[in-house]
Amino acid sequence: MSGIEIRAAAPGDVPVLLRLIRALADYEKLLDQVVATEDAIAAALFGQPRYAEALLARCDGEAVGFALFFHNYSTFLGRPGLYLEDLFVVPEARGRGIGRALFAQVARIAVERDCGRLEWAVLDWNQPAIEFYRRLGAQALDQWTLNRLTGAPLRALADDSRSR
Repeated sequence: MSGIEIRAAAPGDVPVLLRLIRALADYEKLLDQVVATEDAIAAALFGQPRYAEALLARCDGEAVGFALFFHNYSTFLGRPGLYLEDLFVVPEARGRGIGRALFAQVARIAVERDCGRLEWAVLDWNQPAIEFYRRLGAQALDQWTLNRLTGAPLRALADDSRSR
C-alpha cells in the first residue's frame, strides 16, 4: 500500500469530498438525488454542532476515496456506536487496499471511542461491496428493514406533532 494516505478531512477538502460524493452517487445510480452543496458539507463536518466526520484517502497525492461517519447510540449496549454513511473508492483505484484501509481507520476510531458497534447499509445489488464486507467479518442483518422519512412526509409528521 505504498503511497496511500488516510487522514481526517479538513475544511479545505470539502470540494474534493463533494466530488467523491457525486462519484459515489453516480456509481449507485442515484446522482439525480445529490443536492448537497459545499456549504452544507462544510457546515455538517466542521460547523457547530458537528454532525459527521470524514476521512479522505489519497494515493500518490490524488484523492481516491472517502469514508463519512457519525455517532449513534445503542440502548441495548448502553454505549455509543458509529454509523458509516458512505465508504467509496474510485473504480480505477480499487483492489489496492484503499477501501480496507479506510474501513480499518473507522474501526480504530470506533474502538478508541469505546463504541459498541459499527454499522452501515449496503444496496442489495452491490455484490462487490457485500462480498468485501463479508470478507471483513461483517454480518448482514437481513431481519431488519431500513425505513426513511424525507421531504413532505417528514414535514407533515413534524407539523402534526406540533398540533397535539
